[in-house]
Amino acid sequence: MEHSNSENPHTLSGSDDLIINPNDCILVTGANGFIGAKVVEELLVSGFMHVRCFVRPSSNLGSINALISRYPGQQVEIFQGNLLSRKDCQMATEGVAVVLNLATGNENSFAGCFMNSVLTLRNLLDAVVEHHVLKRFLHVSSFAVYSNLSLRRGALLDETCPLENRFMERAEAYCYGKAKQEELLKEYAAKCGTPYAIVRPGAVFGPGKSQLTARIGIDTFGIFLHLGGRNQIPFTYVDNCAKAIVLAGLKEGVDGEVFNIVDDDLPDSRTFLREYQSRVGPMRSITIPYWMFYILCYLWESYSERSHGQLPPVFNRRRCAAYWKGNRYSNKKLKSRLGWKPKVSFKESMRLYFNDMTRSKSEHA
Repeated sequence: MEHSNSENPHTLSGSDDLIINPNDCILVTGANGFIGAKVVEELLVSGFMHVRCFVRPSSNLGSINALISRYPGQQVEIFQGNLLSRKDCQMATEGVAVVLNLATGNENSFAGCFMNSVLTLRNLLDAVVEHHVLKRFLHVSSFAVYSNLSLRRGALLDETCPLENRFMERAEAYCYGKAKQEELLKEYAAKCGTPYAIVRPGAVFGPGKSQLTARIGIDTFGIFLHLGGRNQIPFTYVDNCAKAIVLAGLKEGVDGEVFNIVDDDLPDSRTFLREYQSRVGPMRSITIPYWMFYILCYLWESYSERSHGQLPPVFNRRRCAAYWKGNRYSNKKLKSRLGWKPKVSFKESMRLYFNDMTRSKSEHA
């Protein structure tokens, strides 16, 4: 089925509070990823006519090619390259008005995350600084950058909360990479005047995401350790997340701002897990209270220290608190500053997600 702007007269591209025109070039890095592909689709649905997709040479281009065929009246470029290549970054950012940066490293090592998150971001920033045409660099970060040690259980975690800065104690390379990306972006804004905004999605889910978020628990040795208890989980459905990313990248008046992305009507962990087991299938699970797991993490840390790191401190109190302490979350700023509202209700998003997981489970049975 072909789509065109005439089918939707209320496209975002027709708004008068955007920093670009509909024909300006928008670069999406990580365009072939779980969230990235939805961002590209959201741009096309919203009526933007020129989208450039930065993908790895080894990427499966099926989803992007499907979008190209569905929106033949809009220009969708596929740029295959490596963000570690300064030349590739120079070529990919030429003539680009807005960068939506979703590319990130998921390596387990600090060195790997630094190389594939921080160095790649530096190459992109150097490139846009040299071109002198950028109107905004929208960086997609993560809830992982927060430290909630100073918050009590049940307190609100919002955009003003402190960020993690004791990375070796947290022992989470992904957190380190994301936090260092934010630091680098702010450095370029200060020294080069690079216009930017940052979004921090919570736990993104939807069809194609096969595993439950670790904020609910950990699947280990054939038994699921339910650690979330009655904690509110900062879910955001992938379509809702993509819409928020596009708005943060294109709305005027939000340079230098940070936005958390979470949906409405967030469930607690116990309710979500119960729904999962009812709709997708039962699993062997054990519920471990927060206080008990916190003590176990302390013991793990202590043994790691005594063994001089022979047992890495992958379970530690800082990480335990970040994921399972239990806080509340808000999308108030997202709504008030960007005019965002969910495209898909949480009830419907759960239905779509669980249906996809059930289908996938039956196919692999």
